[in-house]
Amino acid sequence: MMQDLQARSITDTWIATSWDDYVRILEDPLYEKAKGYYYKEHMRLEMLPVGFDHGNDHVVIIFAVNLFTAMMSIPSTGLDTTTFRKTGMRDCQPDVSYYLGRNAKAIPRGTGIVDLDRYPAPNLVIEVAKSSLLDDVGAKRSLYEELGVAEYWVVDVQNAQVLAYAMADQGSKRIQGSLVLPGLTMPVLEEALRRSRETDQSQVGSWLLAQFQK
Repeated sequence: MMQDLQARSITDTWIATSWDDYVRILEDPLYEKAKGYYYKEHMRLEMLPVGFDHGNDHVVIIFAVNLFTAMMSIPSTGLDTTTFRKTGMRDCQPDVSYYLGRNAKAIPRGTGIVDLDRYPAPNLVIEVAKSSLLDDVGAKRSLYEELGVAEYWVVDVQNAQVLAYAMADQGSKRIQGSLVLPGLTMPVLEEALRRSRETDQSQVGSWLLAQFQK
């Protein structure tokens, strides 16, 4: 019980801390299942969500992107909850990320934490938000802008909405169609999310296949 109270006291909020203390806390077994973010000398730890709604949308959005890239012959490497780090400055573990096109093979197998002083940032980062929406479109969006991510999506689980942003020059703007995956639109993804609330994922997949074949 004391460990649970300790975990809740420093999770799901930004806390001022040094880089060294942040890394030390991440190594604590109490937080081995936590996602970590570090930005502007503040850390945020999120205990991995286990809810059905979050898990469902997580799978649907990955399936949609993987199906689209396969059908359009776009080279891609998708990553699930991988750590990207600029040591001493920034750290993140997005729900989903993709290296696309010429960057699809940028990260060699055997890599642990992806060192962004050595390797490029992902082309696409996706956060699935049920309780963290304001943070995902706020501080985390600024973090990904500064890391050099080309495109950022926030899946709003409550409203079956995808908030997509094109990023450049440490700024961003809302978009309705992906720039890194031309031809993939947010309305199609949102309809897939809505359908997943009413039917099973195989039927959603069949519907997406028909949309991508048009």
